[in-house]
Amino acid sequence: MDALFQFGLNATHWLQTTLPQLESFFQFISTLGLEEFYLAMMPLIYWSVHKEVGRSLAYIFLLGNVFNNMLKHALRQPRPFWLDPTLERFTDHGYGIPSGHTQFTVTIYLFIAIWVRRRWVWLLALTLIILMPISRIYLGSHFIQDVVVGFLLGLLVLGGYFLWQRRYASGFGKRIMGQRLLAAVAVPVGLTAVYLIIRLIIGEPDTTVEWAAFIPVAELESVEGVVTAVASLLGAGIGLVLEQSRIRFLVDGPIWQRAVRYLLGIAVAGAIWAGLGQVFPDDPLWLALPLRLLRYTLLTLWVTYYAPWVFVKLKLAQAKPNPGIEMTM
Repeated sequence: MDALFQFGLNATHWLQTTLPQLESFFQFISTLGLEEFYLAMMPLIYWSVHKEVGRSLAYIFLLGNVFNNMLKHALRQPRPFWLDPTLERFTDHGYGIPSGHTQFTVTIYLFIAIWVRRRWVWLLALTLIILMPISRIYLGSHFIQDVVVGFLLGLLVLGGYFLWQRRYASGFGKRIMGQRLLAAVAVPVGLTAVYLIIRLIIGEPDTTVEWAAFIPVAELESVEGVVTAVASLLGAGIGLVLEQSRIRFLVDGPIWQRAVRYLLGIAVAGAIWAGLGQVFPDDPLWLALPLRLLRYTLLTLWVTYYAPWVFVKLKLAQAKPNPGIEMTM
């Protein structure tokens, strides 16, 4: 493994010294892979562009985020700049493998390319899928193996989604709301149970490694990351089920109406995120983690359910008529 780390350090050093003029460009590319960027983009699609695509994108992103955070903590691998501080060109605090930037770029942009089915969109998606992992290596944030695992995990999540759509989605959509809600809760709860088992197995981190100084922050980042990911998946899952059964809003409408929807919705989402972040304490951890769970559950519930409800009430969106109740056991 030391040889693999050294190879990655050499690759980053070579890129930085050979192409120093590209540092700002690769920082921009990496910014496009931040979770915050996707969390701003997906409500836009869901509220104002294409509801069904937005639903799918949101869920596979949030599900993939849980997997990513769980694996980071389970594998506990360093980042290049932890071993060589001179390589740091981008701020990161958590463990390295797998690369979330690479994973999300593969999942999201391939999904969009498959949906749009335009040559230029495919070209853009493939370009970003190539540039994102290079940017992460260039900036000293990831080793080569980190981005490879992130790439494979992104493909796995996307492939799982299409398998679900082909074999199970139609039948699941015909289930009564209670059964769908149960599934929406069971998935994050089950993943939380898996994470707790992993924590018991891996035990405490090895503090004898040369990058031990980064471990306390990375451990906290890992725990908070998993709680955030699970809470977001829980709130989104519940909200998507409730919206589909009780609201059924439509994204149709003039541009101004779609723009107002997004601006209103994202303003409230930002207020929930920032406001509760200011009110809820960061410690002690036994209190901070449940409050973080509540914060992000409420945030994604707003995005998926309450925002569409407000849009319909304010006449910013129309709603489909109730199709009636269909029970399938």
